[in-house]
Amino acid sequence: MEIQKRAIKEVIERIFRDFPVVVLSGARQVGKSTFLQEEFPGFKYLSMDDYVVLEQAKIDPASLWKDADKVIIDEAQKVPEIFSAVKLTVDRTRRKKKFILSGSSDLLLMKNITESLAGRAIYLEMYPLAIGEVTENFTNFLNFKALFKKDLELKHLKKPPFRPKSIEDYLIKGFMPPLLYIQSLQSAILWWESYVKTYLERDLRDFARIESLIDFRRVMSSLAFRCANLVNQTEIARDTGVSQPTVYRYLNLLEVTGIIRRLFPYFPARAKRIVKTPKVFFIDPALAVYLTGYSEKTMLQKAREKGAFFENLVFLHLKVNCALFLPKAELYFYRDSRGVEEVDFVIEKGTKILAFEAKLTESPSLKDVKNLLKFVEKFPETLRGLIIHAGKDVRWLHSKILALPWWYL
Repeated sequence: MEIQKRAIKEVIERIFRDFPVVVLSGARQVGKSTFLQEEFPGFKYLSMDDYVVLEQAKIDPASLWKDADKVIIDEAQKVPEIFSAVKLTVDRTRRKKKFILSGSSDLLLMKNITESLAGRAIYLEMYPLAIGEVTENFTNFLNFKALFKKDLELKHLKKPPFRPKSIEDYLIKGFMPPLLYIQSLQSAILWWESYVKTYLERDLRDFARIESLIDFRRVMSSLAFRCANLVNQTEIARDTGVSQPTVYRYLNLLEVTGIIRRLFPYFPARAKRIVKTPKVFFIDPALAVYLTGYSEKTMLQKAREKGAFFENLVFLHLKVNCALFLPKAELYFYRDSRGVEEVDFVIEKGTKILAFEAKLTESPSLKDVKNLLKFVEKFPETLRGLIIHAGKDVRWLHSKILALPWWYL
C-alpha cells in the first residue's frame, strides 16, 4: 500500500536545523504514526502503545534511546516522565540527539513541553489530508505561498493537474488518510460511524470521566449543526438539555482531543466593537456532515448547512497551508459586534495580511465580495482579498479581489 506524502515533512526537516525536538500532535487517524515511520526511517521508532516499551519508559526511559541519535516516541503523553528524560538527554548531548514526540492529546503534550522542553521543542499539529496531498500534487502549496506576493499575477498560480470530484463527494467522504482506500460514500459513512464510536468509547474514557456518553454525543451533534458559526454555549445547553458548565467542559474535551478547533477573531489595533466570541470548526468537514445526519449526496445538496460545511472545508485547507510556514501564519476571522462587517478568514503572516471569503458558488461575482472590499478599504495594509469558490475559474473580480477555486489551495 503506497503511503501518502505529507507537506509537513519539509517543515520538520527545517526545524531540526536549529532545534533538537519536534512535537507533533493531532487527532486519531490523521496519519501521524504512519507518516513518522515511513518518512523518517533513520529514526528509532518507539511506541508507548507497546506494553514492553511502556514499562521500560516508566522505569528507565533514557535506556530506550541509548543506542540511537534520532528517536521517535509515539503516544508520548502516556508517560509524563519521558519529557524530563528527553530534556536531560538533549542537554547532556548538547542538542546532538534529535527527537520527534507524537501524541493525540493536545493539552497533555503542551503542559509537559512548557514544564520540560521550553526552548528546545517546536510544536506542530497534523491535520487530515489537504487536496494536494490526496492527489499527490504539491502545486497547491506553491499556489498558497504565491498568494503572499505583493505583485501577484495569474501566471504565478499553476492549475493543479487533476479533475476534482463534486463538492458533495469531498464533504461526505472527508480527508482522513484511511478513507483514501474506501471507494463508496456509504462505506465512508460507515467508517465515520466507527471513528466516532471508537473516539467516544476509547479516547474519552482514557482521557476523562464522561458521566453520559449520550449527552456528550448530543453536544457533538449540536455543535456540528453550528460549524463555521459563533459558539454560543447557552444555546447548545438549551437545545441539548445539558447544563452549561457541562457543555463548557465537553467543548474543551473536544478541542483537547483534536476533534474541533475554535477560530478566534482578528483584533487589529484600530478596529472597535469587534465580536469576541470564537467560531467553531471540525477538523474534517465530513465529521460535521456525518454528525448532522446527511448520508446521501441528494440530501446534502439541499442542506441549509451546506455553505457552512464548505467553509469548514476551506478552513481545513487554510490551516494545513498556514502550518507550512516557519513561523506559521496565523488564521482568524473578522466580524464587528453589529454583524455588519464580516470576513470568513483573515491570515496574518508577519506584516502581510490576506482576507478570505468562502462562497459555495461556481460563478462568484462582485456582489459576493462586498465584505472583502470593505475589509481591504478599512485595512489598506491587506495585500488582497480572495473569494474561495466551488467553480473552475481563476480571475480578478476587482484589482484587490481574486476569485480562486478551493482546490487551488
